[in-house]
Amino acid sequence: MTPSILPLDTAYELAELFDSLSDPTRIQIISLLSEEDEVGVSDLVAKLNLSKSAVSHQLRGLRDKRIIRTRKQGRNVFVCLDDRAMLPNSFNGALSTSSISLLIY
Repeated sequence: MTPSILPLDTAYELAELFDSLSDPTRIQIISLLSEEDEVGVSDLVAKLNLSKSAVSHQLRGLRDKRIIRTRKQGRNVFVCLDDRAMLPNSFNGALSTSSISLLIY
């Protein structure tokens, strides 16, 4: 059986996804969000022990790639994983190739 090659446009989409996940803080944020439906930005700041501006910078990168969504409620901002995101099925510690199943649009 001849292996099939990934279409070029899909390869570009995956390359962009992997690039957006290349920061350890972003991986930590996604891991936290995979365990909770929604998290406040102030809670992320406390859990990650980073400044608000550092967390906001990472969230902006994830939001730009449509990996997360944000919701404002008064002065508070909440984040959750975007249902349309191309993400592994689970983040149970280290990622392994056997546990990754990507949904490609």
